[in-house]
Amino acid sequence: MKVVKRDGRHAEYDRNKIVVAISRANQEVKDNDKATEEQIYSIVASIENRGMDEVSVEDIQDIIEEKLMAAGKFDLAKKYIIYRYTRALVRKSNTTDDSIMKLIRNENRELKEENSNKNATLASTQRDYIAGEVSKDLTKRMLLPEKIVKAHEQGAIHFHDMDYFLQPIFNCCLVNIKDMLDNGTVMNGKLIESPKSFHVACTVVTQIIAAVASSQYGGQSVDVAHLGKYLRRSREKYEKNYHEKFDGELSDEMIDRLVKERLLDELRSGVQTIQYQINTLMTTNGQSPFVTLFLNIDENNEYVEEIAMIVEEILRQRLEGIKNEKGVYVTPAFPKLIYVLDENNCLKGGKYDYITKLAVKCSAKRMYPDYISAKKMRENYEGQVFSCMGCRSFLSPYKDENGNYQWEGRFNQGVVSLNLPQIGILAAGDEEKFWEIFEERLAICYQALMCRHRALEGTLSDVSPIHWQYGAIARLKKGETIDKLLHGNYSTISLGYIGIYEVTKLMTGVSHTDPKGRAFAMKVMERLRQATDVWKKNTGIGFAVYGTPAESLCYRFARIDKERFGEIKDITDKGYYTNSYHVDVREKISAFDKLTFESDFQRISSGGSISYVEIPNMRHNLKALEELVKFIYENIQYAEFNTKSDYCQVCGYDGEIMINDKNEWECPQCHNKDHAKMNVTRRTCGYLGENFWNAGKTREIKARVLHI
Repeated sequence: MKVVKRDGRHAEYDRNKIVVAISRANQEVKDNDKATEEQIYSIVASIENRGMDEVSVEDIQDIIEEKLMAAGKFDLAKKYIIYRYTRALVRKSNTTDDSIMKLIRNENRELKEENSNKNATLASTQRDYIAGEVSKDLTKRMLLPEKIVKAHEQGAIHFHDMDYFLQPIFNCCLVNIKDMLDNGTVMNGKLIESPKSFHVACTVVTQIIAAVASSQYGGQSVDVAHLGKYLRRSREKYEKNYHEKFDGELSDEMIDRLVKERLLDELRSGVQTIQYQINTLMTTNGQSPFVTLFLNIDENNEYVEEIAMIVEEILRQRLEGIKNEKGVYVTPAFPKLIYVLDENNCLKGGKYDYITKLAVKCSAKRMYPDYISAKKMRENYEGQVFSCMGCRSFLSPYKDENGNYQWEGRFNQGVVSLNLPQIGILAAGDEEKFWEIFEERLAICYQALMCRHRALEGTLSDVSPIHWQYGAIARLKKGETIDKLLHGNYSTISLGYIGIYEVTKLMTGVSHTDPKGRAFAMKVMERLRQATDVWKKNTGIGFAVYGTPAESLCYRFARIDKERFGEIKDITDKGYYTNSYHVDVREKISAFDKLTFESDFQRISSGGSISYVEIPNMRHNLKALEELVKFIYENIQYAEFNTKSDYCQVCGYDGEIMINDKNEWECPQCHNKDHAKMNVTRRTCGYLGENFWNAGKTREIKARVLHI
């Protein structure tokens, strides 16, 4: 018999531990209330005779208490309960010490890999991580029910962002940048009025982005279309100034030329301000602001020509890159870029196709932008086109009191994710058992999500004035709670999921790309969606199904399940699970077929999704990439390219970065070994984890697709 410990690990059953625990309690009671040796071993026998393959520590302790009470040993039972409670306190005390000291010594590998955008060696970043470890500790010991903590530790679910749960802050948002620019805002107690020019507007936007990032833990998105108005203001200012200064001296044609040159200069300077400010600012959480710029050339917008100019300049500067400390142009981590494909720019002869061609060049060299199909998005979201919050989390449709759709100024309360492969492992092919466990896990997810929701209830607007009082989300009064924004579907709260491929393989024997497997996978997806729809209806809280919750979670769940259940072919032996509904990286499937297949899953995962396409270096084959972009527009809502484009950020080497014989990434040109200063993309198979020596003593990626 195996004993399931509190952290989910399995241990061999040892009857001596039971005997010792009861004997210690025995020493603290009077002789007539002591349990005899015969009674102690009778309790042990009652546990062993149940014929279970595994039993939890808590169940064993419950049985002991029950048997002592039944035997009339009330004082002994009380002492045992106190002993049990004391041991629990010992286990729970000082749980942060080891992780914090490892962090200070730069030995906490899990923390370093959790967020690639944060440099865990910096003292300022370490302060944020230390606070995060304290938050995790208090969350597990005091803030969450033991049942949820246990499910998290055993890898049944993942309670995201425990390192921020201690504070009344939320996940991600769409900043209401229009309101803040048009009506002004306040930062650090200082009034910032509506800008009079494009360059000042760009400066204000970056200040807002930094302030917003410092008071939330997830990403934010900003629609650059709102800057179009300010570019026109600059144009009108130059036209007025030049006409007043040179009227009668210069022709209208010459004045227009001067205006255009001055405007283009301000355009370049303003966009450069955004790019450099975002990449040089450090927020209070120890990283550059996690921000996405939404690039949508909407012809219904009165400033569409200015918007097109801004989008083009953003792409030009991203294509060029940004200089590192050595003066080498590299790809900046932020801002992320999302480019909207519509009828006017989907490479079918549209007016703005030239900007899309520039976007394709940028994707080939710099990995971004990602692409949203306005056509498919309108099908999925009641005819609306809007940005996700950060990279992936999408809002559900919401109409304000005037019946108008509202997207900006809304947010996500938090995420809890479900480990689907673990359910498949436990069910062992029995579909009835699968759905029974599935429903139990769904119930735990709901309870965990409600913990996230309730933690925000009662939060005062004063905790983050930039969000709640000065326009990023709302303009609430000082001392007012944010509760009305948590209800009525104004904000979302997300149910994530990992491993559709693996759970389908476990339950049907085939991939979800096989017709038989697809039927099962869609049944799982539809049940997830049905659950969130019911929760939403019953509570008035914006529950949603969220695909692609976190790459690191794919490895965490797989690692836990391998430790618990051993190596299972095509499941735990890979070292990772596939993220949400994605096709497994080892399947032979064309980019076009992959996008077509995953499109149906995106429709169900309306609370967040993205599909990736792994392609070779396409810098010299842009036509092929353009065909893929056309395909995205017609077939899938949201997609990203992962191109093979390694380069060293120290010396600018633009070739393949290899792994040396010491298991280190090393630039063959300058011999830089700092992985954080290399752009080593997802390689052939997409595996991002640890490498190992194979039997032939050659370096091999664990996913066994790319051999070095």
